[in-house]
Amino acid sequence: MKKVFLFSIAAIAMASCQKEAKAPAPVSANAKVEANWSSSAQYATWNAGSGYYIENNIWGSGAGFQSIWANSYSNWGVWSDQPNTSGVKSYPNSDYGVHQTFSGLHTVQSSFNVTVPSSGAAAESTYDIWCNNYAYEIMIWENWTGAVNPIAVGYNGNGTPIATYTNVTPTSGGPTYTVYVGSNGTNAVYSFLNNSQTSSGTVNIKDILNFIQSKGVTFTTLDKVQFGFEITSSNGGLNFDCNSYSATVN
Repeated sequence: MKKVFLFSIAAIAMASCQKEAKAPAPVSANAKVEANWSSSAQYATWNAGSGYYIENNIWGSGAGFQSIWANSYSNWGVWSDQPNTSGVKSYPNSDYGVHQTFSGLHTVQSSFNVTVPSSGAAAESTYDIWCNNYAYEIMIWENWTGAVNPIAVGYNGNGTPIATYTNVTPTSGGPTYTVYVGSNGTNAVYSFLNNSQTSSGTVNIKDILNFIQSKGVTFTTLDKVQFGFEITSSNGGLNFDCNSYSATVN
């Protein structure tokens, strides 16, 4: 299970005031010479404004070094050196806290553009959405490489997909996803894998959540919308860059 942060006022103040040294490892050229913020701390968190936080989030067992930089909530990245072993090591991400009643939401939509390694890594670019006080986790995989698989045990029991689903945007039909359901031992996990892997796009998240509700789930709250890179291995160090990203909730 990924580390989920519930921010206190004291923690936010500390993160905002602390001046952190630049990480010694190389970072992407997109960070330019001086990013607005950078860190190599395990759970480094930066208040990027407008309700967003950037998180380094190195949470998995056996994790290696990872440095993060950010110019804004929309433009950030990591240089990550994770060993070639199984298990997720980190989930650096842009975190947007919603904390609203689901029935009152009309639009939940997001756009993204990333640059990721084409080889040498086991990782995915993915949304991580939390509902019902973190009882439900919804992952939306947009691209992936290497030996990574969705959680697919529990409800369907045998690791097979339960459905296919076509995302409906406000103007047209979007990509088709293969849907898996499982449990990580703490919460239910729905995983949507894009059948046409992409490095950029727009996602109607509200429609995805409505689709899950059509399968018998009732969402009472939308807690968080996160987008980032779930990294299992990147031996020797690789760049994962978020060129642009935004979430719209109303």
